[in-house]
Amino acid sequence: MSNLTVNVCGVEFKNPVIPASGTFGYGREYEAFYPLSRLGGISVKGTTLNRREGNPAPRVAETPSGMLNSVGLQNGGVEKFLNYELPNLVTKDTRIIANIAGATTEECCELAEKLKGSAVDMIELNISCPNVKQGGAAFGVCAETAAEVTAAVKKHCDKPLMVKLSPNVTSIADIAKAVEAAGADALSLINTLLGMRIDIKTRCPILKNNVGGLSGPAVFPIAVRMVWQVYNAVSIPIIGMGGIASAEDAVEMMMAGAAAVQVGAAIFADPYTPIKIIDGLDRWCDENDVENIADIVGTVKPW
Repeated sequence: MSNLTVNVCGVEFKNPVIPASGTFGYGREYEAFYPLSRLGGISVKGTTLNRREGNPAPRVAETPSGMLNSVGLQNGGVEKFLNYELPNLVTKDTRIIANIAGATTEECCELAEKLKGSAVDMIELNISCPNVKQGGAAFGVCAETAAEVTAAVKKHCDKPLMVKLSPNVTSIADIAKAVEAAGADALSLINTLLGMRIDIKTRCPILKNNVGGLSGPAVFPIAVRMVWQVYNAVSIPIIGMGGIASAEDAVEMMMAGAAAVQVGAAIFADPYTPIKIIDGLDRWCDENDVENIADIVGTVKPW
């Protein structure tokens, strides 16, 4: 067997496959299919300061080669995560990434503060959330606000801070450089692309929220391009995501520059997807004489 271990800013993962935040809950439902210890890690459901019910239904819609969602960060709040979900997760022999989201910089900082001393291995800061103090624009849509929230949250972290970038920007490389300069230890990308579907019978949007985040195979080429651009712009590790559904997709994303990958929408169609990717990576390495999967990171050869 090949060596599938990867290292992301000092955190070692037994393999590079991580279910993406919002697509795997806290892993409880998936234990009926396989032990969570098979996974490199889990990026848990987006966590907010207080309990959130999320957006009204319908909030998920199928699209060609993907899906739209406007779930709205439904979760039980950080205290429930710390007191109920995390004690269960730490028994599963896998890395735990706490995805956090706040409506203000202060909320993001308070979340990071509450996670101090906890058993999580990394914090993933979602900067695609609306900043209510700045007119509702997402933190991550401009370099200045992305850097400001990163620098503020970093002061409250005792774990590596990974910042999750939005693709709904003019230059993701510029955002990445600003976040790196502000102190981020790693980056994850891409978050969902903003999309919309309309029911032509009712003439109403299919989603109650009108718009939602597009994910799935349709976004994969965009994600690969953005990971490659960011890899060539920064020196900190990248976890790549966006439409990954197979071992071959994971290899491609890693060749573009991702040190590890997150798998999201594909899990809804097949809950075994992460395990199939892990096994597929092992076979691919054997068939291609790759001893260490980490050796393929950033090895794409542009024309």
